[in-house]
Amino acid sequence: MKKELQKIIAEIEAINRSLQKLRPLNENLNTVLQERLRIEWTYNSNAIEGNTLTFGETHFFLREGLTSEGRPLKDFLEAQNHAEAIDVLADTVREKPPLTEFFIKSLHAVLLKGVESTIAKGMNGEYIHKKLHAGEYKKQPNHVMTASGELHKYCDPLLVPDKMQELIEWFNSEETKKLSAVEKAGLLHLKFVTIHPFDDGNGRISRLLMNVTLMQSGLPPCIIKNKHRKEYISILENIQHGKDSAESFCLFIAREMKETMIFMERILQEKEVLADPFKSLNKSQRLEIIENTVEKNPLSISQILEKIPSVKHATLKKDLRELVDQGKIQRTGQWKDVVYFKE
Repeated sequence: MKKELQKIIAEIEAINRSLQKLRPLNENLNTVLQERLRIEWTYNSNAIEGNTLTFGETHFFLREGLTSEGRPLKDFLEAQNHAEAIDVLADTVREKPPLTEFFIKSLHAVLLKGVESTIAKGMNGEYIHKKLHAGEYKKQPNHVMTASGELHKYCDPLLVPDKMQELIEWFNSEETKKLSAVEKAGLLHLKFVTIHPFDDGNGRISRLLMNVTLMQSGLPPCIIKNKHRKEYISILENIQHGKDSAESFCLFIAREMKETMIFMERILQEKEVLADPFKSLNKSQRLEIIENTVEKNPLSISQILEKIPSVKHATLKKDLRELVDQGKIQRTGQWKDVVYFKE
């Protein structure tokens, strides 16, 4: 496994060199690339934790600020907070301060801003509303029911301060500095979720900390895809029960990192796609965003094109016809007065 990990890390370094050759980007292109990464990262990280927003809804909300009917407001708040947490990381990457408990708590305060409670399963199996304390370590024990039906208890609240101090000391140690960026970031993620210091948001914080470590080392963020959630959770659970190794988790992170970088390379090599992130969406994502676009107000084709300028007129007409045939949106009016809307 060590050889396989080293092989993928070498591939990551090679891809990163290729990405650097495509720079410098002009300010506009760089802004759009960062926006696409921000949306991908926010959608996938939140979806892993059970957020119900689809990719298209997340994309539309972060770009347009409009919500969709039928989704909990908490899910939109989580998307907004996560995107703001990514912005905080951008400043941290530039300044490169040492990792501290104060920074971790501050990041958690951003991530859970305005979220007062979460639904959790009690020890007796009943669901309860658990009060959250943004920016503060947990005050009550937390646990998770694993896929095998076992109850896994995380670090006792009384031990959290000591365990977090140990984590910080490990991260800043000379021995840890000898590790590759991918291994260092992966192990930080693993050690953090093993402690589970907060009432909620531990998974998202662990991925944010992992990525700030990668970005400070000159690498892009690693976006763990929601489609790989089952494998991701399974590896973590197996490690908690002594059935797998930390190295296997680092290998998983390395594979996800490589996939993220290939995605970035493809976009950077197609600058016309980068100029408008809608061009890089697949058909189902495009249809979903068109559907969201007409949800609040009836819009004509020209008005829709203003919001999604990269979609060709003929393609948009075909997409709208398909959405109407599926009953997902409505069409009314004739000729130039035709508008589309969602009831």
